[in-house]
Amino acid sequence: MLSKNLSKFIQSLHQKKYRQEHGAFLVEGAKSVREVLASGFQVDILLATEAFYKENDRLSDNQRPRIEIVTPADLERAGTLESNNTALAVVKIKENRPLIAEPNEWVLVLDDIRDPGNLGTILRIADWYGIRKIICSDTTADVYNPKVISASKGSFTRVAWWYGDIAGQLKQHPDVPVYGAFLDGSDVHRITFGRTGYLVMGNESNGIGPEVAALVSQRITIPRYGEAESLNVGIATAIILDNWRRSLT
Repeated sequence: MLSKNLSKFIQSLHQKKYRQEHGAFLVEGAKSVREVLASGFQVDILLATEAFYKENDRLSDNQRPRIEIVTPADLERAGTLESNNTALAVVKIKENRPLIAEPNEWVLVLDDIRDPGNLGTILRIADWYGIRKIICSDTTADVYNPKVISASKGSFTRVAWWYGDIAGQLKQHPDVPVYGAFLDGSDVHRITFGRTGYLVMGNESNGIGPEVAALVSQRITIPRYGEAESLNVGIATAIILDNWRRSLT
């Protein structure tokens, strides 16, 4: 049975201030827990149903977390998912280290992406297209938010991120192309992208902020053929990355 103190601690990690205070975040559900156990993240505590533990006991051999066998009801009370009958992990937050675009590498830059679901989807899209680094403004949603982790479907284990002054970071590498998504840019279907660069995606309502926009060397747009007012930022990211990949073949 899950103790009250442990349950209270896990519930506190639903909130950003306690995630920062304890340096830990939650990973929930069978697939995501399996992936984090096999990743470079450090798992401190594993709550698992007896069935999940018996099927996956070897996954925790390298991590050796504290293991608690619990019921599905315990998981649902402590976690954030409405239905979780498998496992929950308390995982150590990684150090916030700056990231740059190496030769033959694209890096995503997220300027004030506020919605956790959108951020989780972008992590998943980045993973699909082979993007391994994302740099985020301080106002972008917390990547350790349980909604982000859940929406990423395990991709958070394969994509690195950094939070900080994205304009300052871009200014340090003036020779690297910076592509930015705007309504008045060049047609994304007609651009030949470079093999190295930064792709900036802006706020869901206001787009890329002025300070970062001034650093964009190539403004791009997804042409509209119908009457929709806008595209979801995750969908827009996928379309641009797909065109980037196709231009390199």
